[in-house]
Amino acid sequence: MAETILWGHRDSGHAVKVALALRLAGLPHRTEVVDIWAARETRPAAFLALSPLGQVPVLELDGEPLVQSGAILLELAQRFGCLGGESASGLRRGRQLCLWEANRIGMCLPQLIEARRPGGDVFPEGAVDWLAARYAADAAQFDALLGTEPFFHGQAPGVGDCAIWGYVRWTRKAGMEPSSAMARWLDRMDALPETGEAAAAFG
Repeated sequence: MAETILWGHRDSGHAVKVALALRLAGLPHRTEVVDIWAARETRPAAFLALSPLGQVPVLELDGEPLVQSGAILLELAQRFGCLGGESASGLRRGRQLCLWEANRIGMCLPQLIEARRPGGDVFPEGAVDWLAARYAADAAQFDALLGTEPFFHGQAPGVGDCAIWGYVRWTRKAGMEPSSAMARWLDRMDALPETGEAAAAFG
């Protein structure tokens, strides 16, 4: 069986969310670092051969490259019957959460982080205010989706939690404040040993 390899970088919430899922699922793998701040053409040739856009993460699974973090998470859940993939309803919940994250809170937070990064992209006038307002709406949706359960998948975290954790853990880095429910959820996520391992997966 081919070795499972995750290509990523510690500053990529998309890569780290996949690292978390692999650890929560107990799937053996190794990691390879790709410098996302370096010019695309300087990235490892082996990585570029796997990633058509030159982006992380890439997961080599059974000799096949998988790209796009949400798609990777759902592949893991379905293929291994884990993290919500144990049932049709759990997998359905995972799909809904991964797509919500990609289109909502996982869109605004990385942009707000980039806007605050020294030397980062320059945003058009009004864009940061719009992103901040978008975050406020997304935080309210976060609370509604979480409800009264400890995790988005109920009593244990699933792929939806992994997807959402990728950038929500950096809410304050983005200059935003987490909601009360979000802060409690982050505390529960941080209490899992796998989140610390995932955050340090790429050095």
